[in-house]
Amino acid sequence: MMRLTVFGATGGTGVQLVRRALDAGHEVTAVARDPAGLPGEIRACADVVEADVMDPGAIEEAVKGRDAVLTAIGTRDGRRPTSVCADSTRAITEAMRAAGTERFVLTSASGPHAGPGDDPLTRFVVKPLVLGPLLKHAFTDMRAAESLTRGSGLAWTIVRPPRLTKGPGNGRYRRAVDRNVLGGASIARTDLATALLDVTGDPSTIGHVISVSG
Repeated sequence: MMRLTVFGATGGTGVQLVRRALDAGHEVTAVARDPAGLPGEIRACADVVEADVMDPGAIEEAVKGRDAVLTAIGTRDGRRPTSVCADSTRAITEAMRAAGTERFVLTSASGPHAGPGDDPLTRFVVKPLVLGPLLKHAFTDMRAAESLTRGSGLAWTIVRPPRLTKGPGNGRYRRAVDRNVLGGASIARTDLATALLDVTGDPSTIGHVISVSG
């Protein structure tokens, strides 16, 4: 059993993450600007904290004494200028340092990162020439959040999923360490939630990027 704090708890991935963590018997603090966005069964089982994630002082108590802190915060419109990932990562890591909490897991994305593990078409065409221009603002924000995570001084892991899908998933996923997953086009949010929990409890992933895919 782990004591976990989840940011972005009302989002598509965050809801699944909190639900999976509770089902696994973990003690979960779900931080949300508007707790009404959480399903009723989660509000009944999790410790729900209403707070502004961009204010380190407002969230310090929510991360104090936790075994790990996970963030599933992301922009809802990847085509508009945004800094939500970077700003929230900066606030969360600052609050964690103040609280003395070390384990941090950032949910990022594989889209901004063309490299080893990708097939040639994805590496040299799809990511840099199609996705890059289309989602440049979101990708810039995610890269900044990853940079802040690497420089946080915390026991961090960055998880990079591909395109996220709805539905029940298949109950399994593939993963690669410090490289992309070959043919990793999509993953169900439910399976991503499982992967995030697995990574959180695996100390061998500290200081690494873990790419996951269905």
